[in-house]
Amino acid sequence: MAIEDLAQLAGMTPLIVTVTVAGVAGWVVTTWLRVRHGYPLDGAWGQAVYPKTSTAEIERIKLLSQENAQLRAELGAVKDRLANVERIVTDSGFGLTQQIEALRLDRSAVDDRRPQ
Repeated sequence: MAIEDLAQLAGMTPLIVTVTVAGVAGWVVTTWLRVRHGYPLDGAWGQAVYPKTSTAEIERIKLLSQENAQLRAELGAVKDRLANVERIVTDSGFGLTQQIEALRLDRSAVDDRRPQ
């Protein structure tokens, strides 16, 4: 029975090696991507190993947070203006004015074609 078990294990060896190599390669690629994009790495006990934060990075984060708040405020103002424009365009009086102007343009085009 032991020889049959060894024969089965020998038949599964390529599969075991392939899975192990794929796992190690995946871990290496994941770690490389995290380092490349600045994500912190976890040590053996869950502590952050890399990157260490410095005062310059903290100041940069504060500046980016302020800029983000300003951009959000500006976006809110733009949304309000867009809502007003949409209200004006969908107003029935505006549509009526557009139809009248279209009729005027059509009449002037017809008058221009008449022989004098």
